[in-house]
Amino acid sequence: MFAIFSKEVSAFFGSVIAYVVITVFLIAVGLIVWVFPDSNVLDYGYADMGVFFNLTPFVLLFLVPAVTMRTIAEESKNGTLELLLTKPLNDLQLVLGKLLACWLLVTVTLLATVVYYFSLYQLGNPRGNIDGAAVAGSYIGLFLLSGALVAMGVWISALNDNQIVAFVLSVFVGFIWYMGFGALSDLLVSGPLSDLFGWLALDRQYLALGKGLIDSRNVIYLLSLIFFFISLTLLRIRRIRV
Repeated sequence: MFAIFSKEVSAFFGSVIAYVVITVFLIAVGLIVWVFPDSNVLDYGYADMGVFFNLTPFVLLFLVPAVTMRTIAEESKNGTLELLLTKPLNDLQLVLGKLLACWLLVTVTLLATVVYYFSLYQLGNPRGNIDGAAVAGSYIGLFLLSGALVAMGVWISALNDNQIVAFVLSVFVGFIWYMGFGALSDLLVSGPLSDLFGWLALDRQYLALGKGLIDSRNVIYLLSLIFFFISLTLLRIRRIRV
């Protein structure tokens, strides 16, 4: 697994991929937080990162598929996936190596935004007047949310050998899981199905973590979703191996 992980990380940081991803993400969220008139915190008047945490998932819905679309689709298109499957590593090691490398890149990108927290910490009146617990919970939520989106993207990348198709499908499935289930829950108003779709909705699980109190149920759900898509990817890899 470590060999695959190292290869993927080297591919990211040995080319412009990682730097483009990080730069585009930081510019996008930076404009949202500091520049755009309807969302910048300077006009808001409070040391609060709510806008950042509310809008960053929508950036991730495009950023993560851009990172994961090549993971297995490229290997399949170039004919190197079959070669990898002959190596002395099992399917789980192959999938985890690729998934963890993508997750690391997204995590590094998110960690770069911690500078926003320290900036607002200094700008607070009085200094430090910012809800640190809510910020910590929201960052944990972003970390787990990005992991779920990465697992989803790797699975979709394994379904075909076209990176563009993998990107589009990942964005679509991500939006459905993040917002679609919640919208269905609202349409149904009440009942078992409404409760089910409300629980499946990623936005509700993520936003619950941003309240400053870490609920193990939200963490378990997000981790379970990661394992679910890892399992789907393993099933796909095993079919390819056969």
